[in-house]
Amino acid sequence: MRPVLHGDVSAAARALLAVPQRNRRTLCIKMVAEAELADRHVQRTGRMHPVYGNGSLMTAARTRVLADEPGFDDPTYCQCFEMVLRQLIRFQTRRALG
Repeated sequence: MRPVLHGDVSAAARALLAVPQRNRRTLCIKMVAEAELADRHVQRTGRMHPVYGNGSLMTAARTRVLADEPGFDDPTYCQCFEMVLRQLIRFQTRRALG
């Protein structure tokens, strides 16, 4: 996956916010996996993945409906933002362990 910036996390959290709570964890895992798959494709071929884009988390998120971005005074948005961060930590930990 390409380096993750604040905008990537925000876009992913907004995608999560747009789906029912029961679907968020699965969607979060899926977006990170899609970004990784796309990045590998780009590295291998030099071209964007035809479905998942350039390997950024933002691109993976933007293939979905995004909720309007609330502020951090919205507890549900904060939970979605945190979910994305926790999934990224799990992803990076697994990657580091090989």
